[in-house]
Amino acid sequence: MKMVFCTLFDSNYLSRGLTLYYSLERVCPEFHLYIFAFDERSDRVLRALNLPHATIVPLREFEDERLLAIKGTRSRAEYCWTCTSSTILHVLERYQEPMCTYLDADMMFFSSPQPLFDELGSDSVIITEHRYTPRYDKSILSGKYCVQFVTFRRDERGLKALRWWRERCLEWCYARYEDGKFGDQLYLDDWTDRFEGIHVLRHLGGGMAAWNVQQYRIHSGKNGLVGREIKSGEEFDVIFYHFHYVRFFVNGLVDLGRRVLSEEAKSLLYVSYLKELERAKQVAAGVDASFDSHGASPRTVEWKTPILYLYRKMFGIYNVARLQRILEA
Repeated sequence: MKMVFCTLFDSNYLSRGLTLYYSLERVCPEFHLYIFAFDERSDRVLRALNLPHATIVPLREFEDERLLAIKGTRSRAEYCWTCTSSTILHVLERYQEPMCTYLDADMMFFSSPQPLFDELGSDSVIITEHRYTPRYDKSILSGKYCVQFVTFRRDERGLKALRWWRERCLEWCYARYEDGKFGDQLYLDDWTDRFEGIHVLRHLGGGMAAWNVQQYRIHSGKNGLVGREIKSGEEFDVIFYHFHYVRFFVNGLVDLGRRVLSEEAKSLLYVSYLKELERAKQVAAGVDASFDSHGASPRTVEWKTPILYLYRKMFGIYNVARLQRILEA
């Protein structure tokens, strides 16, 4: 069965979005990715690449009057969050796909997501938990569930939840905690009670990220990466990893974030991701070399003062290195 996905990004995230696409090509025998291009530059490059399993959706097709009415009131990130539910609805209604899964652009797949869809059964919606490591638990402020892999069927139950979510995001979607809301994410917290047909993903290989990877050991298996939950000993295939907070700087440094990452996580997950990002960057540069598709910050690492350097070193969270050194390792 063809797997249908959608994602959104602009030219600052182009190498990430391409890396997501190419990872799906490696692990999915049949899929289609609807890419919502959030600026003209990304739209132009993506169309020139003629990606065989993608449909490029420009803003002029996607943005309706209601989105345009609130666009100027929200930051770039807030507007992207606002649009998440609308992108899924657009795919289901305009393209008449029977089911669609939204993916954050800064993810990479390591094995087929078919086991995740097998869990859905007769339900209509899949949501994924953050599964926070206790020291990084931000569920009160950021929500129990992560908008990274969210699936909706085009049926009565799926559309009811999706349209409700879109309405809430149009009303309020900001990068701050306020009255039990944060961005588009905290709206999901009560869905198992509010709606019927909601399935909470069980597979531990779907939803690995910097905020929970401390709970697992990772090694290479015969068919890809294998994870093992330290607490239970349960083993599972690593299906996707969410590379949230990876940041590039114009001075050649890359920051992997402010959470503890084991050496195996760095070598098996992050080094692989950075190498794929570099390949995607070269692909994009083959079409337009006038910009950095990593979206490298023009600032250097501003927190790199003696005190902050010592703080991150002390707590094992100095995950900063020269990109070229990582690629040559």
